[in-house]
Amino acid sequence: MTGRVTDVLTPEARMRLARAVARAEAGTSGEIVVMVSAQAGAYRSTMLLATLVAALILPWPLLAWTAWSATAILLAQAGLVAALLLASQQARLRTALVPRGLRRARAREAAQRAFWSRGLSLTRSRTGVLLYLSLAERHAEIVTDLGVLGRIPPEAWDEILADLVRSLGRGAIEAGLTAAVERVGARLAEHLPAGADDPDELPNRVIVVD
Repeated sequence: MTGRVTDVLTPEARMRLARAVARAEAGTSGEIVVMVSAQAGAYRSTMLLATLVAALILPWPLLAWTAWSATAILLAQAGLVAALLLASQQARLRTALVPRGLRRARAREAAQRAFWSRGLSLTRSRTGVLLYLSLAERHAEIVTDLGVLGRIPPEAWDEILADLVRSLGRGAIEAGLTAAVERVGARLAEHLPAGADDPDELPNRVIVVD
């Protein structure tokens, strides 16, 4: 799924998700932040590299299997480059042409950057948890601070993330995020229960990046 986050998560849906975050945090000292991004990477350099490689490869089969002149081959190269550069202006197509492994890597990098830039490392007990979802990459990531990482290993979130991505594939983004928040909250409550003096240190609103 691609497109603007605000087109698939209405203001009312974001309010319901914020309330779900508040409920999930009620039983834990953990601080959950939900972030939904339209796209983790632009991939323009990747498409430029692919265009260059394609242009360099094209003449060889034409020389081997056709009687085209050098001028015709040069024109074919130019046409291929123009077509690929035109196609690369479409964000959806550009993302689809990027290898899946690279898309996942960009989404992970974006989640890590967001964790630090959004202040999730600043809670007093280092219990920030970022639930990150990228629509274009169809990838979800959970980034946790040291106070959580010491109690809950990263692989403990794998099933939650896999279910969230499946919900994204069905177009059930709000339901998938709500279920993920509830399960993250339950896991945190198990290992990091709420204390007597446990302030809400991070905003519960969904962070949207279009």
